[in-house]
Amino acid sequence: MIDLQQCPVTMIKGVSALKQQELHAFGIFTVEDMLNYFPFRYEDYRLRQLSDVKDGEKITVTGRIMSEPITQRFGRKSKLSCRVMIESWLVTATWFNRPYLREQLTQGRDIVLTGKWDQRRLQLTVSSSEFPDKGNSRVDTLQPVYSVGGKITQTWMRKTITQTLQQFGEAIPEILPGELVRRYRLMPRKMAVRTMHQPQNTDEGKQARRRMVYEELFLFQLKLHAFRAITRERSDGVAHEVDNATVRQFVRSLPFELTEGQKQAVTAILSDMRSPYGMNRLLQGDVGSGKTVVAAVALYAAVKAGFQGALMVPTEILAEQHMRSLSRLFEPHGIQVMLLTGSLTGRKRRDVLAAMQEGVVDIVVGTQALIQEGVHFPRLSLVVTDEQHRFGVNQRSVLRRKGLNPDVLTMTATPIPRTLAITAFGDMEVSSIRERPAGRKPIKTYWVKHELLDRVLGFIRREVSAGRQAYVICPLIEESDKLDVQNAIDVHIQMQQALPDLAVGLLHGRMSATEKDEVMRLFSAGETHVLVSTTVIEVGVDVPNSTLMVVMDAERFGLSQLHQLRGRVGRGEHQSYCVLIADPKSEVGQERMRIMTETEDGFELSQRDLELRGPGDFFGTKQSGMPDFKVADMASDFSVLEQARDDAAALVGAELFWTSPEYASLREVLQREQLFQGEVVD
Repeated sequence: MIDLQQCPVTMIKGVSALKQQELHAFGIFTVEDMLNYFPFRYEDYRLRQLSDVKDGEKITVTGRIMSEPITQRFGRKSKLSCRVMIESWLVTATWFNRPYLREQLTQGRDIVLTGKWDQRRLQLTVSSSEFPDKGNSRVDTLQPVYSVGGKITQTWMRKTITQTLQQFGEAIPEILPGELVRRYRLMPRKMAVRTMHQPQNTDEGKQARRRMVYEELFLFQLKLHAFRAITRERSDGVAHEVDNATVRQFVRSLPFELTEGQKQAVTAILSDMRSPYGMNRLLQGDVGSGKTVVAAVALYAAVKAGFQGALMVPTEILAEQHMRSLSRLFEPHGIQVMLLTGSLTGRKRRDVLAAMQEGVVDIVVGTQALIQEGVHFPRLSLVVTDEQHRFGVNQRSVLRRKGLNPDVLTMTATPIPRTLAITAFGDMEVSSIRERPAGRKPIKTYWVKHELLDRVLGFIRREVSAGRQAYVICPLIEESDKLDVQNAIDVHIQMQQALPDLAVGLLHGRMSATEKDEVMRLFSAGETHVLVSTTVIEVGVDVPNSTLMVVMDAERFGLSQLHQLRGRVGRGEHQSYCVLIADPKSEVGQERMRIMTETEDGFELSQRDLELRGPGDFFGTKQSGMPDFKVADMASDFSVLEQARDDAAALVGAELFWTSPEYASLREVLQREQLFQGEVVD
């Protein structure tokens, strides 16, 4: 059987060496790539009755030309019109900027028109037309629409994929085991690939998509589960020997009692740490749910077992905050904590690096400075990354390689919908903390328009006069010609003028680390009443006395980001508030504001955010490791995703999968992905 993955695209008739280079830009290198380059939508040329069509819909109809065409010119632009009898309707058909059609529009000639229907004017604005007497008609077909550009045109792509199917269609192999194809009554792969490109009707197209969605999600899950199975067989992790009594002693020393969710997470993490297999666990929890304390228990266990721990966070502000909070927890137990960030230079940096190298320091908190050259941990056995989606996969693995194949605990305060957890983090065990610590009051959230800003300023005054503090968040630092949004520098001036008797601070990402530290020190100490900031304070900043969060142009943010910002207040004993100032023009923007005022549950918000924005924008970064599916959609295909995960897990767990010829094609898929790094699976 011919291996389509080994066939270059130049084997397709009509694909020259020049076209080959142009196809590379679309990720098409082989015949297999070309066959799997599916259309993102279809042009519907199926005939319909005018009486069945709603105003403004796009339709394809047949008719007879009843009048001579009339041409009107507007500078370089032109408009061509004629009367066409469609069923019993005399309709005006209009073409823009196609004067060359005039000679073909002869009275009495039959014509097929595709365009937008204006029922009130009885007018059809034509996007494409053809004449049945010429042959090669697209009437009653669904034409694929591909993502194209440059010198690759839609017509060329359609023609070339048709040629590819003619040459290689019969060589398309079946990948899925027969048992799965039969169980779910899936279309055979050969037919499904052909139908994805050339569906005869909507139902056939749906069946082809169902097959390809399942295959795509199943293969993805198969890779994750195979990777986990192989990783677990390698008992080269660190087995932390620490008894429960030692851990309980530390937990009892905490100034608060752990919630049930925290206790469950600690139990699962310690169980992983005691095993000789490497831990790879995701700890997700809502804003203020106490993930840092859980990480502290894990770090304590690592140190008591005779090793070192590291906590990597995305910003220096967050690193310094974690450094202070961990030092308070660990100091009574004689555990040494140090800070390593990019702004640490000279002798201070050399001292920290020496302490790490000599094993004097037990726990290092830092930013990406932890993964730079010259940073060494002789006994690193536990790596904790906070807000892990902000680090690329490579950055996380570099830190892991600096230790003794350490256990890895990744944390996020952006609760991840189960859909994304199964896909992006399918190679991890997941622990979730859903409840808030005792005594935390719900944050009251309001959505107001910009014209009510004066009332919001009055609200800020009342909170400050009661001894509290407020944040005012802006999307941009400076003025932008592209976006008509408030910016931090302008808002800072505006707030100083509107609140002349209050101390108004300014914080943004372009400040130096020293400047940021001083701004946050003044705010934390209560010397600054109102802090105008960009989203640099989105994650982790903890000032319990701040009770009011005002977000300017809130429609510019996603739900998860708004929830993160809201989580900066409500961290003390006083009632807290969040005011969203927004004039959203779109329905999605308005819906986002409504949802924020209705729920404080981060898990529910994350699911709604996924539905509104899609997986590509959920994390706001391509480095998050999110898979780029060709056919499947994680929001709408969630049930298929869950089924595919269960099927893949069952198959990988069966001994036959690794030995039977029936599964040879699936094992080849895994080997092509270099999943086994040179190991032969037979």
